[in-house]
Amino acid sequence: MAEFLHGDDLNAELGRIFRECEEQLIIISPFIQLHSRYRDALRTKIENPKLKITIVFGKNDEKIYKSFSNEEFEFLKQFPNIEIKYEKRLHAKYYANEKSAILSSMNLYKYSQNNNIEFGIYTEATFLGNITGSITGNTLDVDAFKYFQEVINHSKTLFHKKPIYLDGNLLQKVRKKYSHSEEVIDDLSHRLVKPEKKVVKKIEKNEEKVSTEITGYCIRTGEKIPFNPEKPLTQKAFKQWNKYGDRDYSEKYCHYSGEPSKGETTVAKPILRKNWKKAMN
Repeated sequence: MAEFLHGDDLNAELGRIFRECEEQLIIISPFIQLHSRYRDALRTKIENPKLKITIVFGKNDEKIYKSFSNEEFEFLKQFPNIEIKYEKRLHAKYYANEKSAILSSMNLYKYSQNNNIEFGIYTEATFLGNITGSITGNTLDVDAFKYFQEVINHSKTLFHKKPIYLDGNLLQKVRKKYSHSEEVIDDLSHRLVKPEKKVVKKIEKNEEKVSTEITGYCIRTGEKIPFNPEKPLTQKAFKQWNKYGDRDYSEKYCHYSGEPSKGETTVAKPILRKNWKKAMN
């Protein structure tokens, strides 16, 4: 069964994905920021080693703390069975537990959930690939699950914590008993540390002020602004862009030369390729 969702219905079903997961929770979203209601739902499962949580996020290759904050990591790494992966090309969004899934336009991001016009396709199926190797459901369910398993398999693992079980007593028909969890991989903690802001010393009144500002251009309006590839928009244009925050959205001008870019510039890549070497010099 497939159902089209939007607005409050989409948020409600996404919340149900979190509340009802017992064996599997898959979160695939370029940005990870848990709403308080999702955190509350997950807190009740924090001692459950049978719940396998798999997260794939993306974007901001050199500054991934902009896509996945240290605050979210500190909460999620408490779970005994969790794997966090990274795929820089990720733009898709997919949320699933062992019973149902949502294909969506919506990032797992508070602003998106509260303000944006988003949609989702809700499907019901049984996803037991990690346990039995089988998937039951209609073609949409199966195709989506298999596709995102490929995404998961080809993404880079940055953090992996797995449960450790002890051999049980076969006479008492107890096969394995949960003991504790171990961090197998942690290549994420150091990536989430934000660099310290540089302190600019104030120029004394008697010292002659020397202007070192280089002119750049707003990639959306073409207006002159200080050259800074990290901030290639005017304040007004940034407010418009920040409503969606899509770093790969096509813009109109080159930040270095001001010439029309014909959609080849973005916030992520604000300088035309032909001007890149000049800009760096």
